[in-house]
Amino acid sequence: MFKPVSLFVGLRYTRARRSNKFISITAFISTIGFMVGVAVLITVLSVMNGFDRELKNRILGMIPQATVSSNQIIPDWQLLVAKAKQQPHVIGAAPFTQVQGMLTAQGQVAGVVISGIEPDLEKNVSIVQNHMTEGSLDALTDGSFGIVIGKTMADNLGLMKGDKVTLVLPEATASPAGVVPRFKRFTIVGIFSVGAEMDSSLGYIALNDAAKLLRLPDGAQGVRLKLDDLFSAREISNDFARELPSGFYASDWTQTQGNLFSAIQMERTMLGLILSLIILVAALNIFSSLVMVVNDKKADIAILRTLGASPKTITRIFVVQGLVIGAVGTFSGTLLGIGIALGISPFLTWLNNFFGLHLLDAYFVNYLPSELRWTNVALIVGISLVLSFIATIYPALRAARIQPAEALRYE
Repeated sequence: MFKPVSLFVGLRYTRARRSNKFISITAFISTIGFMVGVAVLITVLSVMNGFDRELKNRILGMIPQATVSSNQIIPDWQLLVAKAKQQPHVIGAAPFTQVQGMLTAQGQVAGVVISGIEPDLEKNVSIVQNHMTEGSLDALTDGSFGIVIGKTMADNLGLMKGDKVTLVLPEATASPAGVVPRFKRFTIVGIFSVGAEMDSSLGYIALNDAAKLLRLPDGAQGVRLKLDDLFSAREISNDFARELPSGFYASDWTQTQGNLFSAIQMERTMLGLILSLIILVAALNIFSSLVMVVNDKKADIAILRTLGASPKTITRIFVVQGLVIGAVGTFSGTLLGIGIALGISPFLTWLNNFFGLHLLDAYFVNYLPSELRWTNVALIVGISLVLSFIATIYPALRAARIQPAEALRYE
């Protein structure tokens, strides 16, 4: 079957290494370098994507993605919720009133941000109901002064469901005994655990109970929005606030958690760049091995030139040889990386359970999350192939400049 000369000779040079074992070892190391580099990059970026996904789902599932609030209490918040649901990109809305204070029990004190909520509507904008370890949000009824807190806070205060806890508000009240802080006793009706810092800082009470604490009429301070596009939260909430009367203002998650996700994105980018050095080293190995091949095959190149091979043909021979090394390493590394990325989560979970290890206790999730993104795989494969091609340019051009008479002078 007909084959182009450059492809036939390039593939033959890739296979035939008996004349120089050192060149063969260098090419093999280059292939292994590409395979390891690509596999490690795919695996690490998949794990970083998994942690990024968990952070978004857990943190942004608990804190408001966007809010529209008023300077005054909103007694007819039902109308505001209904209007919010009619906005584009809004898939859920719920009223809230926020209270800051300290919880104290058994001599322990912890700062807390408490949200007054309507349990039925809160389930549409928050994941807290899905992470209840004890009790339920439905136990938060007006006038009962029940409270739902995070597991970390409950453990720190030594509390369980059914225990009493005192909320101290940052507001002083004058009394015959002097100025004393305001406080209110609550009963713990539920405990949640999302595995993030919110377990130690958030609490939930009934909406009207929050209004009573603040000595306000029954109502809400604003509405919390759940969106179909997190990265448009600012535009969506601002557009909604502009449709409302004066006194309403918008806020979104980028103002409270934006720095965290920017730091994660930067860490993922820098880690990817650092690990790309493995592929760069493999490309340099291709460069060095091709330079040695060119020096070793000067006589062969001269013979091909005398038989009529053009400089372009000689150039393509060594480009083919370098690309074969890079392609084999890249695609074998891609298959290996995809396999590891898809299997690392169940494997580590099995390892933890089988040997009773605690490898992931330091993280906010009890397993190693991994999310394979095909765009990342395509980008890594593309970069690897481009680097392997660039590494062939100089050796191939050097081979094309070899003069037959000079190469065969001492043969």
